[in-house]
Amino acid sequence: MRISGVLLALSLAAPAAAGEISAADLPARILAAAPQVAVLGEVHDNAAHHLAQAAAVAALQPKALVFEMLDPAQAAKVTPDLIGKPDELAKVLGWEAAGWPDFALYAPIFAAAPTARIYGAALPRDQVRRAMKEPLAQVFPEAARFGLDTPYPADLQAQLEAETQADHCNALPPEMLPGMVAAQRLRDGAFAQATLQALADTGGPVALITGSGHARTDRAVPALIARADPGVKLLSLGQLERPAGGDQHFDLWIVTDPAVREDPCQAFR
Repeated sequence: MRISGVLLALSLAAPAAAGEISAADLPARILAAAPQVAVLGEVHDNAAHHLAQAAAVAALQPKALVFEMLDPAQAAKVTPDLIGKPDELAKVLGWEAAGWPDFALYAPIFAAAPTARIYGAALPRDQVRRAMKEPLAQVFPEAARFGLDTPYPADLQAQLEAETQADHCNALPPEMLPGMVAAQRLRDGAFAQATLQALADTGGPVALITGSGHARTDRAVPALIARADPGVKLLSLGQLERPAGGDQHFDLWIVTDPAVREDPCQAFR
């Protein structure tokens, strides 16, 4: 039976026993899998998720760390000396102004691989806004490489629009939903591109720090990397909050207690 290149790549990249694991098991699973690329998902404001990412990075000892939270100009400012001074590093990066959770959550990830080359995968806001109105092939030069020049099937598009609406407390105007889905897809492509560039530059291994939605193996960064370079050995980790049951679209996943946070829907009310 003939197997497509993408499916073959995903089957080779998946660990021998995919499924839910504990955070304590993660370093050993990383070492056993020995991936060229580890896509390490998170819920952005959950401190436990960042500690797990740091443990995974310490086990992998990547030559490059790619961050969803940084753009290339910010990444270029990171030096080994600054990694040892997290408060100063946060100021240099303009972290607080960017709106991400407290940098103290992310500092252990930098410290776990202090000599790793840092890459920023974030796109300019105007490019993301363009993706909400224009075809991705016009916005992202490498769209075809990652399959972004082909629209989603209608049923998947409808599913993603419904999920996007639910994620935003059912408060978005319906006409915004296609653009929101396209922007998320653009970010997947940008993160995949930055990760493959880091792998080409350094020889790997590479760890991508990103939201768990971007770590899905069915349609997000791992799937796009497999399409663009089927030979890459990849491991995807999703980190989720309870309740989260059943099989997930990751090679490995960890389920934790939710972070303590204000009701995210309050702002929409």
